[in-house]
Amino acid sequence: MLKGSIVALSTPFKDDGVNIDTLKKLIEFHNKNKTDGILVLGTTGESPTISDKEREEIIATALSLSKSPVIVGTGTNSTEKTIKMTKKARELGAEYALIITPYYNKPNQEGLYQHFRRVAEAVDIKIIIYNVPSRTGISILPETVAKLAEIKNIVGIKEASGNLKNMTEIIQFTPDEFVLLSGDDFLTLPIMSIGGKGVISVTANIVPDRVHRFTQLCLEGKFTEARKMNYEIYELSMSMFIDTNPIPVKEALNLMGFDMGEPRLPLIRLGEEKREKLKGILKKYGVI
Repeated sequence: MLKGSIVALSTPFKDDGVNIDTLKKLIEFHNKNKTDGILVLGTTGESPTISDKEREEIIATALSLSKSPVIVGTGTNSTEKTIKMTKKARELGAEYALIITPYYNKPNQEGLYQHFRRVAEAVDIKIIIYNVPSRTGISILPETVAKLAEIKNIVGIKEASGNLKNMTEIIQFTPDEFVLLSGDDFLTLPIMSIGGKGVISVTANIVPDRVHRFTQLCLEGKFTEARKMNYEIYELSMSMFIDTNPIPVKEALNLMGFDMGEPRLPLIRLGEEKREKLKGILKKYGVI
């Protein structure tokens, strides 16, 4: 079962591709700090701007070095393309795929069900649904998730809808082994209090040890201590969203000494005023 702190890894770039040397350093950083899982090629990893060749390099590097489970983002708004990308991830050795609800097309609930069912039947890989309506324009409903959870290799959902009612119903209507993970650092505490098993986290890029400890407290039912720790890292988590994710987290990692390069267009580097604000918060937390 996936649980705890799973980092939504930022992708380091150089002028002519992915900076594999820095990627290796990032993975070792998470190995040392007890990160419970690594997601590559998610939103924070700038997946829409990465070539097929680069995807293969990133997946192979993560699988070869990570001491914790690796999840690969393979979702698109085309069912056939999603199957193709998920098959490639599986061929490279991935056990888990994160598949976003199709964006822009705005399928209805039956379309969402058929999309995930078709991928699950085509590829023998453990699938985590990704629900993030702020980016996709569509939300998958609890009853659709419950129906999908009956398919043996659909094993969980990353929930970033902010709708705790729906999340409660997902936990209520799905088997115990079906995992709900927070997709929002700010909501991890309440999500885990209703039965969520962890978080796919942006903040864990910066303070992996603290996010790991925080989620462990929640898993152990120590919510008084977890609440205190949540407040302690709240401002840092807020700073990761002073601009569009992953612009701030990539800047933070650069300030920490990782050679991340700049975001790829259409994303641009954090502006100077926000950069100074971010720098001050990182200093306050002892990160730089």
